[in-house]
Amino acid sequence: MKRVLIRRPGSHRVLEVVSEPDPVPGPGQISIRVRAAGVNYADCVVRMGYYEAAKDLYPITPGFEFAGMVEACGPGVTEPGPGQEVFGITRFGAYASRIVVEPWQVWPCPEGWTFSECAGFPAVFLTAYYGLFKAGRVGKGEILLIHSAAGGVGTALLQLSRIAGCRACAVVGSGRKAGLCRDLGAEAVIDRSSQDLWAMAESLAPKGFDAIFDSGGPATLKAGYRRLAPGGRLVVFGFSEMFPRGRDPNLLGLAWEWLKLPRFSPLDLTSSNRGVVGFNVVRLFSQRDLARSAMGEMLGWIKEGRLRKVPVAEYPLESVVEAHQALESGTTVGKLVLTV
Repeated sequence: MKRVLIRRPGSHRVLEVVSEPDPVPGPGQISIRVRAAGVNYADCVVRMGYYEAAKDLYPITPGFEFAGMVEACGPGVTEPGPGQEVFGITRFGAYASRIVVEPWQVWPCPEGWTFSECAGFPAVFLTAYYGLFKAGRVGKGEILLIHSAAGGVGTALLQLSRIAGCRACAVVGSGRKAGLCRDLGAEAVIDRSSQDLWAMAESLAPKGFDAIFDSGGPATLKAGYRRLAPGGRLVVFGFSEMFPRGRDPNLLGLAWEWLKLPRFSPLDLTSSNRGVVGFNVVRLFSQRDLARSAMGEMLGWIKEGRLRKVPVAEYPLESVVEAHQALESGTTVGKLVLTV
């Protein structure tokens, strides 16, 4: 098998592709011949060494989502059987040509979906599902503000918001991303490169937003909190703007960004009737009932035609450096995947 290995945190040069013996499934496990693996910004943070859940796991293979064919079953497993096409989730390890997981971590590929399209689905849609329905607890008719709306989680949030009956306002970094957001259900799009973000936001929601979804970090959290309506929720699930892009990790720079993070007072939360909630979906991957329930519901929406594919950019596994560079550039639309 081939896999991407990070022996120690660093810049793009620490990403290696190594060859090793194929893993063998143990009792209650299956081995997957991986055909594609989703690339997420969290993978870049793992490479930098700032991902809390990975800090004691180096050397590590990144990757949270994959798609491929079941190759072998360990003792006690009969389903899914060899040859079945599946996609799934894992806590690291997906950047590889083989991976061993438990059967509950995979689902059958939807009809008509390629391996690349399937590999780019589970992590971002589980993030969006949990953010909307569990953390954000959105309701029909509520108005939402979604940052980085043309990215993986953003496009998932837009589609699920439409299913929930919400009015979604999308924030993008360039005008060329606006069309996709409107196509996926955004009622309005704010282009930060040519428009005043918060002036536009206030014109779209004069009474404030019922929920704001933010994975950027210090630059927008405090301002977003101030634009919440009474009872509004600020849902935080990442801090991409805090980290260096393409450079060696810099603790001094990270400390400076950390100091810029807002501190929310319980007294102010109470008096203003606003809420702040944060989550890391990877830490929820071990909650199999939650994952199975959420994914089962979303697969039903795919079958009904209520969830659709989004653009996918493919990179060979050996081009993992280029994939990380592209994702960190902020210019990508939809999902990036590594193909094997």
